[in-house]
Amino acid sequence: MSPAELRRRLDFTDAQLLAECDVHRYRAGGPGGQHRNKIASAVRLHHRPSGLVAVATESRLQGENRARALRRLRAAIALAGRLPLPDKITWPATVQIVAGCLRINAHNPGIHHVIALLLDALAQAGGNPAAAAELLGLTSSSLVRVLRDHPHAWREASHIRAAAGLPPLK
Repeated sequence: MSPAELRRRLDFTDAQLLAECDVHRYRAGGPGGQHRNKIASAVRLHHRPSGLVAVATESRLQGENRARALRRLRAAIALAGRLPLPDKITWPATVQIVAGCLRINAHNPGIHHVIALLLDALAQAGGNPAAAAELLGLTSSSLVRVLRDHPHAWREASHIRAAAGLPPLK
C-alpha cells in the first residue's frame, strides 16, 4: 500500500478502519488486580492492507482497549510513510494556529494529521526544524514542542534527522 493510500485511512471513521482490521481479543498478563485475567479484555488490531499492528491492554474494559488500539493504529499510520508537502497546506478544522504557534490538544481528532504533516515537512526540509516550520508557516519552537509531546513522533523525527546526517533533537 502506498503512503498516500495509507494516509487516506486517517480520514476513515472508526467503523471503516475497524472493517479493515482483524480484531483479536485475548487475556493480558501482568499486574492489575484480582480481576485482570478473568475475561479477554485486551485488544490487538492487525490492519490487513498495511500490516500495521496496534495493541491495548491497560483497561479491564474491552471497549476502552479497542478505542485505545484504534488511536494507536491511527498514530502508526501517521508515522508510516512520508509524503511530499502539498502546494497549499490545509490544517484540520479542529486545529488552531495563532501567530505561527500551533495549538492542539493530544485528544484532538486531527492530531494524527498534524503529526504526519509535521514529519513530512521535516523530511522535506532535510531534518532542519526551522526550515520545516517555515514551510508550514509555524515557529520552530511550536513544531518541536508538538513533536516532543508525542514520543513516537519524536523518535521518527530523530530517524529523519539521522538519515540526513544530523544529531537528534534535544
